[in-house]
Order: sequence, then C-alpha cells, then structure tokens
Amino acid sequence: MNEEVHKAYEVIKEGGIILYPTETVWGIGCDATNPDAVAKIYALKRREESKSMIVLMNGERMVYNVFKDIPEVAWQILDLSEKPTTLILDNPRNIAKNLIAPDNTLGMRIVKEPFCYKLLERMKKPLVSTSANIS
Repeated sequence: MNEEVHKAYEVIKEGGIILYPTETVWGIGCDATNPDAVAKIYALKRREESKSMIVLMNGERMVYNVFKDIPEVAWQILDLSEKPTTLILDNPRNIAKNLIAPDNTLGMRIVKEPFCYKLLERMKKPLVSTSANIS
C-alpha cells in the first residue's frame, strides 16, 4: 500500500486528481487547498461550483486547521457515530475557495480507511472527496 500512497501523493502534489477508495464509495479527489485541482474535478464531473464537495481529514489537528470554532456537539456526533459521518461546519479557512458552499460552510469527514488515512498523513492537507460519477 505504501507504493500506492506514494504514487497518489505525487499526482496530488503536481495538482492532479486521483481515483481512490474511501469508507463509502470510490472517490475522485485532489488537494483541497489547490483551487485549480478542485476546478478540474468540477469540470470532470460536469458539476456546478455552487454544489460544494466534502473534504476528508485524518484527525483533530487537520480539522482545527480548517475550522476555528467547532461546536462540542460536532465532536460528540463523531465520537458516537459507528459509520462514516459527514458534518457540515461553518466558516472554513485554509481551503480552496471554490470548495466552500455559498452559505460559507464545508462538509468534512474524518477517515479511518487505511489508504485515505496514510495519504492524508503524507499530504498534511485535506483531500477532496466526491463520488466517481458525472453529476
């Protein structure tokens, strides 16, 4: 798996997009801080930029880098959930602007899936996650 993580990281580092497994679907992803890479995904999916996508993160440190104020109930939901859970949080920062919804929110999910977790560990940045289909 380390070789696959390394190859995916190299593509993402160069502004590319990848197809990868998540806990829920096969996803299309890129560096969530790179607006040009995000635009490539919108174009590939033929999706309007007003329809935001979620980002995957691998832990609290990454979450706090994107969201300054996280309600306690959000942590409680994550702690209690047994299945992958996406939260919509307010006022994201340090993220590509074309990922942020018109109401200034962003969907995020903390991953446990080994490939995603290791890739995020290597990237040190959130990863865009959207299903591998055309909108």
